[in-house]
Amino acid sequence: MFNRLRKPARPSAVQDLYRALIARSREKTFYQEWHVPDTIDGRFDLLTLHAFLIFDALSGQGPAAAESGSKLADVIFTGFDEALRELGISDFGMGRRIRNMADAFYGRLHHYGLARTQPELAAAVQRNLYRGDSERNDEAAGLASYMMAARVRLKADVPAVLAGKPDFGPLPARLDR
Repeated sequence: MFNRLRKPARPSAVQDLYRALIARSREKTFYQEWHVPDTIDGRFDLLTLHAFLIFDALSGQGPAAAESGSKLADVIFTGFDEALRELGISDFGMGRRIRNMADAFYGRLHHYGLARTQPELAAAVQRNLYRGDSERNDEAAGLASYMMAARVRLKADVPAVLAGKPDFGPLPARLDR
């Protein structure tokens, strides 16, 4: 009863950051124009791609940024847990599935982080987002260019990222349409 008398808690900056991350990774243009598969795997990979951009911007930016990154990772994995439960995964199989998701998530972050050039990043995007489909070279290259621009933009305004208002920049537009 007393909970109803309290003001609702204002979402934290990390929650705002997570919502922004989810909103960007669910933009229809990625699925409709860039041919990211609109599947559980495709959505996971697009969320991971955008999470990389956030973690990359926060990297080396001091204790507050490190704490925000850690809290964001916790919120992301809570979201994964909730999504699996909504799909009907039982507690019995949950640990194994979350471990597999963690391996995939951190493996992708690692490979995106190793990419220093647009072609290297395009190869990582093609391998992860398009599962190595050689017919998606152009899409992988375009999304790698988008990621390179978003990296620069996010690193240039870390205070906005820490406040839960990341600016990924404009959505990538297909030029070959």
